[in-house]
Amino acid sequence: MTTFSSLLQRKEDRVLVLTINNPGKRNAIAADLYDNIRTALAAAADDPDIGAIVLTGADNYFCAGGDLELISKRRGLNYEARIERLGHLHDVVCKLRDFPKPIVAAVEGGAAGAGFSLALACDLLVASADAAFSIAYVKVGLTPDGGITGLLAQSLSRQLLTQLALTGDRITAEQLEHHGVVNKLAAAGQAGAAAITLAARLAQGPLHAMASIKALCRHAHERTLDDQLEAERTAMAVAQGGAEAAEGIAAFLGKRPADFASLRRDDAASGTAAG
Repeated sequence: MTTFSSLLQRKEDRVLVLTINNPGKRNAIAADLYDNIRTALAAAADDPDIGAIVLTGADNYFCAGGDLELISKRRGLNYEARIERLGHLHDVVCKLRDFPKPIVAAVEGGAAGAGFSLALACDLLVASADAAFSIAYVKVGLTPDGGITGLLAQSLSRQLLTQLALTGDRITAEQLEHHGVVNKLAAAGQAGAAAITLAARLAQGPLHAMASIKALCRHAHERTLDDQLEAERTAMAVAQGGAEAAEGIAAFLGKRPADFASLRRDDAASGTAAG
């Protein structure tokens, strides 16, 4: 296990598990967390032995969001400096969203504020049935950031999103599953294991095809149907000519499991990147 001041890393076969590690503050975001996540993602993107990532939190809690002691110190900064600091969170949200390999959030206990944003930026979300989530900014006189309103607006009605943001009230994992935000509920204490199982399945898939699928799904809400049809046509034309399709179709016709992992190793040897 590699230990950073705010992030732990370990591998479970082809799955990289990243654990936010600030348990004394319910894994509130430490000053160096964003840099550590960026470094870990950059290394994982180029590692052919990593097919998927799980993002979770230490000691049965995902992330309580921003550390108010650190945030209070930023009140003394000028506007431009505050804008620059906030850009680090937004950059990490985009890097999680745009990462070419699948990322599964595993939420035990709960997630609040920017911690909620980090979970939503992942491709899939597994949560323990007793977990709770909140957009808690209003309770300390702040406004949402980290893309949380945009990410939740893809699944929640404007009225419910506004209620959660204006009140700071908690919403349960079961309620979020009902609204399609949570993909899978797990028993208390089992969200991490369930997320690793899901990520391990995804890690066996075709890397380039999955990167294209992620991009198509990410933009589907904002494009017109005509634009999405064109994006799908382009992606399909590229995929049909690729080695992954050759292997996948041959495996299907030959009634054998597809071996996409060997293609990843070939890509790494030739310096080919996914995406």
